[in-house]
Amino acid sequence: MKTGFVGLGNMGLPMARNLLKAGHDVIVYNRTRSRAEELAAAGARVAATPAEACGAGIVMTMLADDRAVEECVYGEGGILKALPPHGAHVSLSTISPALSERLSQAHKERGQGFVAAPVFGRPEAAEAARLLVVAAGPADAIERCRPLLEAVGRRLVVIGADPPSANTVKLAGNFLIASMLETLAEAFALLRKSGVDPAKFLEIVNGSLFQSPIYESYGKIIAEQRYEPAGFKLLLGLKDVRLLLAAAEAAAAPMPVASLIRDNLLSAVARGQGDIDWASLARVAAQNAGLKS
Repeated sequence: MKTGFVGLGNMGLPMARNLLKAGHDVIVYNRTRSRAEELAAAGARVAATPAEACGAGIVMTMLADDRAVEECVYGEGGILKALPPHGAHVSLSTISPALSERLSQAHKERGQGFVAAPVFGRPEAAEAARLLVVAAGPADAIERCRPLLEAVGRRLVVIGADPPSANTVKLAGNFLIASMLETLAEAFALLRKSGVDPAKFLEIVNGSLFQSPIYESYGKIIAEQRYEPAGFKLLLGLKDVRLLLAAAEAAAAPMPVASLIRDNLLSAVARGQGDIDWASLARVAAQNAGLKS
């Protein structure tokens, strides 16, 4: 299939590469052109603007936040005006449900389809095409894009026709991960102050209590204090929790734990941790407990 792919960061680059490996014809765009040029040798065509990536009739975006998506969709040389009627925009980004609704309506008014398909997984999962893709949108658009979505992940879950619902699922899932980071951080701080090796505790927790790859992966990162290079920057985690709280307020659904995590993430940013992995939230708990880090 032919598709455009906009946004070649830590997640987007391996996702686009996997589309090429699966035999798809991919036009790529990235604000820093050198990132796009990396894929030219693998057969990708490089676009000068997001609009140029829309020629295939399907364009996928994997961008950092709402503002980046809005610029690529609504800005000069953007997707909305360039995508042909009956074309489809697949947003893989973690964005607000409110923006997802606006995008859905804007594309619908131009006779285009919009699919929200945020993904769960870190860069190593993107490299291995092991992402979990959660999609929502018009059924015909999802089915048209299914081969592309299946090429970047291990599983595609379609949850309905309303795109914002997929974004809400993504934010709720990230909240659970952030909650796990917070509780692990607090438990590890207690253990360290009590003279217990957190790595031994992790063996017990992940071997008998939860048996989760999320606990195993993040638990090792925290136990080893291995926060660089960042698989997911703490600033992006703070952005996601803020989006979650905005969605919760709109739904009149109190989330007091999310408010606590937001404050601790903000504290981490104030301590200069914004560009390292969000697992470094553990440093806040450690320092609050009087540990050096």
